[in-house]
Amino acid sequence: MSPARARRACGTLTCLIAFGALAGAQSTLAAAPRTTLPVIERQVMCVTCKIPLNVAQSPQADRERAFIQELIGRGESEGQIKTALVGQYGPAVLGLPEAHGFDLAAYLIPLAAALALLGTFLVLLPRWRRQARANASPLAEGASLSQDETARLNADLARFD
Repeated sequence: MSPARARRACGTLTCLIAFGALAGAQSTLAAAPRTTLPVIERQVMCVTCKIPLNVAQSPQADRERAFIQELIGRGESEGQIKTALVGQYGPAVLGLPEAHGFDLAAYLIPLAAALALLGTFLVLLPRWRRQARANASPLAEGASLSQDETARLNADLARFD
């Protein structure tokens, strides 16, 4: 292969790689959806009203919405916006208890209750099944019917034929 042809092939290959990288970067940007004000409003609180921002109607709530809209306009992600809100208004803006100290109980008590219910269910299930088998009707065990019951059953079945 001649040197000129090799340079053209190398240049073509470089262009293809650059085009592929550019297309991959664009698809990555397109795949990351931008957050919206309603999405953030449902997840944060008005720091003066102590209610979710999406239902709060106060001057402070309007200031928080304007701040969030400004951050969205800059192209920041949901996590970055929440971090900025905590920096601006404090952790109360998230409306979540802290994950240490006494507030940790807000996370641990529901988990403990769910585990206790699951454990109770696992203990009681075998008992319920044994009791159901013990209380099963004698017909299920292969007991025979009396002559009157057999005649009545045959009459009922004959009506449906």
